Parts: sequence; structure tokens; C-alpha cells
Amino acid sequence: MKKGFLAFLIGLLLITGNITKAQVPALKVSDNKRYLSTKDGKPFFWLGDTGWLLFSKLTREEVETYLEDRRQKGFNVIQAMGLHTLNVVNIYGDSALVGGNIAKPKVTKGLDVADNEAYDFWDHVDFVIRTAEKKGIYIGFVPLWGGNVKDKKVTPERANIYATFLANRYKKYSNIIWLNGGDIQGSTGKKVWDVFGKTIRAIDKNHLITYHPRGRTSSSEWFHKDTWLDFNMVQSGHRTYAQDTSAKEKWHYGEDNWRYIQADYQLKPTKPVIDGEPSYEGIPYGLHDVNQPRWTDADVRRYGYWSVFAGAFGYTYGQNSVMQMHRPKYNDTSFGPQEYWYEGMAKPGSFQMKHLKALLLSKPFFERIPDQSLVIDNGQKYEYVVATHGKNYAFLYTYTGRTFKVNMGKIAGKTVKAQWFDPRTGNYQAIGDIENSGIKTFDAPLEPKDGNDWVLVLESK
Repeated sequence: MKKGFLAFLIGLLLITGNITKAQVPALKVSDNKRYLSTKDGKPFFWLGDTGWLLFSKLTREEVETYLEDRRQKGFNVIQAMGLHTLNVVNIYGDSALVGGNIAKPKVTKGLDVADNEAYDFWDHVDFVIRTAEKKGIYIGFVPLWGGNVKDKKVTPERANIYATFLANRYKKYSNIIWLNGGDIQGSTGKKVWDVFGKTIRAIDKNHLITYHPRGRTSSSEWFHKDTWLDFNMVQSGHRTYAQDTSAKEKWHYGEDNWRYIQADYQLKPTKPVIDGEPSYEGIPYGLHDVNQPRWTDADVRRYGYWSVFAGAFGYTYGQNSVMQMHRPKYNDTSFGPQEYWYEGMAKPGSFQMKHLKALLLSKPFFERIPDQSLVIDNGQKYEYVVATHGKNYAFLYTYTGRTFKVNMGKIAGKTVKAQWFDPRTGNYQAIGDIENSGIKTFDAPLEPKDGNDWVLVLESK
């Protein structure tokens, strides 16, 4: 590490300070087992961002920049990898492990604040987590990316040592959420994933744990009944309807990520569920062919509203350049990023996600249920309208802005106030007072087309 960095190191450590008091409230599964809440019972809407390589590819100054940007845009969870590979080296040239052995985290001794030669990979991870904590952001911590297990580089015995190290080191932080797995089927190296889940749970009883699966699957397929799994996570993935052609896929839902949520919502025992990785803004359809069209802000909005209205407790957004922290002079990129991470942070979808969060938190949170009986004439694929309601409100989302019919009387009151909510801006357009009975037809603003999405908001008078 360069000596010139010492002054900045000491300054930021003085700002962030030691962890002596929780800066974010501890989380738990809500009493109805459908959502997350703080320990004192307040609703927690997970608005996540995928910053997978945050720990290894950003400097301390850049960590501050990234997390502050996300805080201002309403994000409260950042999903990040501990170890992308076993030979990972961070931006300062510090290795995470001794000789690529997961059972030997490379930890230096010394007073790290005063001696920057002692500032190691794990101190940098500490800094990221501490900085996030000060900003009210949780870290969805992936201990190990799945490819390392698939390649048989990790034994259950070594996994136990590493998981013990992580759990003991990070159980003191207030803002950890453990994401076991890492883009992989739970059946691939299942003994290792079981070790991670059970070991972390035995040591760290204060933080939630889930499993991040491969695309087009859910954690529930392998771990739903495991006691270490607090909630299910879906990766609905990056393929289009046309690309989702494998007859072997159990979860053969195409882009309909609401179907993954719907399937997990019906499982017993009841556990919350979230889409932790839908299509990223700016990534090619299907990932690998950079000549394919790119997913847009309209697409990430669609995945968000579809999944949340289908019963998810939150949503994770992603952007191609940001998720891999693509930067100048680095050639280790994937999926054809078209800008650097600091430019990708300003893509329109990242500004729009806060409106979903604000809408859901504007009404009684825990009473909300998905209810497709609200929609009389539903369509297929992009024409699908997804509906949810509480006792005195209902939300119905249309991606195309098409005309659709609503079965009234599902919420209280003889009359309801009707409005259109714009997912791009968070603004409302008044419709008027509507009799709360029979079947009513609603026509969204502007001409119907993909991306002319609106939320019909009905409220009891």
C-alpha cells in the first residue's frame, strides 16, 4: 500500500470511528412471516443494489462515493462478494487468503489506524461495512462465489474454518445480511453450502441468512425447510422469453419473475421471498452476446413492480457496469459494459427505484397481500397486470399502460379515490372518486406500448 495514503486512512477512520453503537436497526422476519421488519416492529422495504465487487475493486474514496450515491437514491442494501475467486486481490494489492487457501484468511497484526502497512484485505472489507453502516445501509454479504465450489476448490472442512472466521469477525456489526451461495444451484456442492449456513447460524444468531441461487431458480428448491434459511431469494435472471427455451428448467417462467415469487409465496412453512437478481440495466439480453439489445430502465421497473406486487418483501436492482465496478485499465470485465462504474451509477433506473419503495411504505405495510382476483381480463407476458392490496388500498401495475378491468369491492368503503402513479417520477395523476362495486374499466395515460407503465392506486374514502 502506498505511504501517501496514510493521511486519508487515518482521517476516514476518525470519521467512521469504532463500532460501539449500532447505526442501523437489527432486522427480523415480520410476525406474519411475509416481510422483514426492524426488531422494534417497523417495516423494512429492502431496496438493494448489486455491487458484487465492491470489496475488491474500489478505493476507500470510491467506496464513500458509491455508498453515498446509493444512500441518496434510497438504496438500503448492497449485495457484495467476500471472495469472487480464491486468489482475489483488492485495489491496494492485498490478498484475501494465504496461498489461495480459503481456510487461511490473510490477516495482518498491528495497529491498523497508525500503520498502513498493516491495513489488509479484511480491514478494507471492515471499512466498507462500517461506512455503509454509518449511512444506514446493510451489506448483503456473499462469503464465496459459487464457481469456486463448482470447480471443487473448497472442501466442507475448509468452508467451516472460513465461515467461522467470517461469522466471528462480522457478528458485531449491525448491518450484515448473509447471502450464502453465489449464483449457483444449491445441489452443486450442497455439503459446502450446508456448512456455510449452519456454521454462520451457530455463531451469529443476530443476522438474517438466505441463499443466492443461479439464474431461473430459487433458494427454496434446496433449502426452504432448513432452519438457517430465514427467507428465500430468487434469481429470475437475464434471459428473454425467447431465450428461455430449456425444457429441463423446473422454473420455466421466462421473464415472468412474478411467477417465482408466487410459487415461493405458497410454500410451507411460510417464509419471505425476494427477487435478488433480475435483469440488470445495461446488460445484454441473455448476458453473453454483447450484440444483443440491452435491458433498460423500463425493464428493471417492470421486474420490480411485478415481483413486489406478487408478494415479495423488496427488490434488488442492478446495473451492468456498477455490479462489476468496471474501471479504466482493467480488462477483467464481463458482459460488455459500455461505461465505467461511476458513469453507470447515473443510469435512469437507479433514480426510479426509490419510487417503488416510497409507494409501498406509504400504506400499511404488513397487511398487504397479492390478489390477482382484482384483475378481470388479464393478459400474457408484457400485457400482464399484477395486483396487490391492503384493507383500504389497492395497487395494480400495468407495464404497457393498456386498458384493463378491475373487480371492485376488494377494499373497504362504498367509494374509492383513484389515481395513476408514475413509476418514472413518483408523481400522481388524479382520476377521481369511483363507486367501489362491480367491474370498472381503467385506461392509463398516454398510448399503450412497452415501458408506458403505470400503477393504478385505489384508496378507501
